Amino acid sequence: MAVRNLVDTIRDTLHQEMARDPRIVVLGEDVGVAGGVFRATAGLLSAFGEHRVIDTPLAESGIVGVAIGLSLNGMVPVAEIQFADFIHSALDQLISEAARIRYRSNGDFYCPLVVRVPYGGAIHGGLYHSQSVEALFAHVPGLRVVAPSTPYDAAGMLRAAIRCQDPVIFLEHKAVYRLVKEEVPDEEYTVPLDRAAVRKEGSRLTLLTYGLMLHHSLAVAQELEREGVSVEVIDLRSLAPLDKETILGSVRKTGRALIVHEDNLTGGLGGEVAAIIVQEAFDSLDAPVTRLAGEDVPAFPFAPPLEEAAIPNREKILAAIQELAAY
Repeated sequence: MAVRNLVDTIRDTLHQEMARDPRIVVLGEDVGVAGGVFRATAGLLSAFGEHRVIDTPLAESGIVGVAIGLSLNGMVPVAEIQFADFIHSALDQLISEAARIRYRSNGDFYCPLVVRVPYGGAIHGGLYHSQSVEALFAHVPGLRVVAPSTPYDAAGMLRAAIRCQDPVIFLEHKAVYRLVKEEVPDEEYTVPLDRAAVRKEGSRLTLLTYGLMLHHSLAVAQELEREGVSVEVIDLRSLAPLDKETILGSVRKTGRALIVHEDNLTGGLGGEVAAIIVQEAFDSLDAPVTRLAGEDVPAFPFAPPLEEAAIPNREKILAAIQELAAY
């Protein structure tokens, strides 16, 4: 057992899995010699060599296309997209190919593939290094989408993703890479790719979130607990498929639901979560389902005051909880 942050845990887990299974190949821009822009693949090249840790050209469609080919030929590729903002040129490979292979072959072929995607704002990354793309991929049947928010989950879910027979979009919030540290077991374990986690139990309302917003939400919920407002915090962590059982169980207990995410409000994942709650737990609701999300702006602003205004923060979460609790 060692205390690790999220990015170190990802690197250590990749090393352990590559040592366990010689079929695993890591590929992406600067993942080899440079060890990745966030150092998530540092040391892998010297440990496993250039045939298993491959620096690719700056071509995301090529990275994912090669990874699909490797997968169909018996390898287990872990592809890194350097920033979520650059993934769009690979959409055709991911949506039209990777997500469809099992279905179109009637189960004769599988596409075990992990695509690691650093995402999210609050790092002063500006327009092209701050996007949240989870709703885009959660919309696609055939893709699994996960967003671990803690080091423990990062290790367990990365192992589960590597060992999964389906393509997995593995989202890593850049602002969380070194924000949180916790004890991570040295032995192998997995975390299911289809289950949410109750991070804090409560009775007054349910707050559903993931990524950086989880840590902001937990801080606010702990503060409100001292004031007598009991908030249950659910870490969705599996975005496709969503864990309806945990979501509905919590909302039926509390009668109120607040969904917080960094992605844009319109078309964001919160709309799907809200629809599930309204359709299947309407009779349990004591207040309207509420969403707090990123502003509907075309791109993430660079200026710090505008960046702060564009996404939820602790002050906004606090205000949303207080308003919903008082309804």
